[in-house]
Amino acid sequence: MRIAHLILTYTSPEQTERMIKKMYHENFDFYIHVDKKFDIAPHLYLNSLPNVYLIDNRMDVKWADFSTVLATFECIKEIAGSGIKYDFINFLSGQDYPLVSAEYLNEFFSENIGKEFLSYYDYRNDWKEGLLRLEKYYLTGYQFSGKFLLEKVLNKIMPKRKIPHGLHPYGKSMFWMLSPAAAMHVINTVENDKKLLNFFFLSWGSDEFVFQTILMNSSYKERIINNNYRYIDWSGGGANPKVLGIEDAGAIAKSQMLFARKFDMLKQPDILDYIDTHLIADGKHHQYTNI
Repeated sequence: MRIAHLILTYTSPEQTERMIKKMYHENFDFYIHVDKKFDIAPHLYLNSLPNVYLIDNRMDVKWADFSTVLATFECIKEIAGSGIKYDFINFLSGQDYPLVSAEYLNEFFSENIGKEFLSYYDYRNDWKEGLLRLEKYYLTGYQFSGKFLLEKVLNKIMPKRKIPHGLHPYGKSMFWMLSPAAAMHVINTVENDKKLLNFFFLSWGSDEFVFQTILMNSSYKERIINNNYRYIDWSGGGANPKVLGIEDAGAIAKSQMLFARKFDMLKQPDILDYIDTHLIADGKHHQYTNI
């Protein structure tokens, strides 16, 4: 068994290094995509770590834009083209961190080969607010004066957008653990269909529903587990999750998740130290530990 951990990042290479070293296992490889708009030089030393590879085809990733999906596609294709047979691709960001040991992760993946892990809501029945991301026109992929005014005009005079081919929409978190075959199915389905490409390009936050929608409308549906095993705190509201601190240690410890996000090693180092000492090193992966 072999696992490819795909990390999209633009932040601290030191924090990415810490995550990789904490997750190091002989069965794991790490592929790092550094956002093209940022200087890659500070990240180059990561390539000297065992089993670490920097993605060659870097892309300029814009928040809530289809570029995130396209960058992910390019990374998956590079992993698939490596010639290495992987059982899972585990999609992470540079602000994620494991809550369990590398050996525990290895056992988890080994015991779950044949399953696909991603979190989803049924947009039409469970999260109707999410439908706005698909039904309205969004011009996030464009940069020109007056684009927001044009968005308003389009959404006022045009009918609601409908997803092509009658696909049922699903979505939630952009992070997942998928077999390379499932991930490539998404790529091949979208890239070979101009209607889907155009539809997703004019959506908002497509990284949070493209994979779910394509896979839940495919034969892979029967293999999907509705859990990506990430602890994320959205209690603050807004479009971004909370940056986790030591005050979140109890909730993280009780979460029974494999990873959590998001962290800032410079501003909140204590929580990572706590995870290292009380969860990973002691093997108390899913037990509540008082601070």
